[in-house]
Amino acid sequence: LQWSSPSEAIKRFKSQEIWIAPPQFYELCRLCNFSSLSELHKFSSDRALEGCECWLPVMLTASDGYIQLLPGDELYPEDPDYTGEKKIIMSTDKKVEELMKEGSVFHRIVIKNINDLAIYVNIQAKYKHINPLMINSDCSNYNSKL
Repeated sequence: LQWSSPSEAIKRFKSQEIWIAPPQFYELCRLCNFSSLSELHKFSSDRALEGCECWLPVMLTASDGYIQLLPGDELYPEDPDYTGEKKIIMSTDKKVEELMKEGSVFHRIVIKNINDLAIYVNIQAKYKHINPLMINSDCSNYNSKL
């Protein structure tokens, strides 16, 4: 067990020292927006009463990877299978790169393999929340000091 800042955790994930599940990778990328704990606390306090939203990531299987679609993404289903009873499987023969080139409204986590994730978001976050920095797990353009 070791304490890591968000940026350190992403670096450790990138170097395959640790594994981070896609939802936690997303949240660490959100935390990279803040340069200090006091800045995060101020943001949290300022938006505390704005509300929140329950999300269900929907997995889209491509020929060379996966995309976790989140609400607001143009490929997100209108009626997601919240219970798993419908057994809906979303898949395509297209490659991830093709899907990214064809699209224009993104709120997704692209998963090329277990240690290669990328966040793509170009929608406005609801409830005065903040979008994650769009950090690809194979680059290091983040500077959070949390």
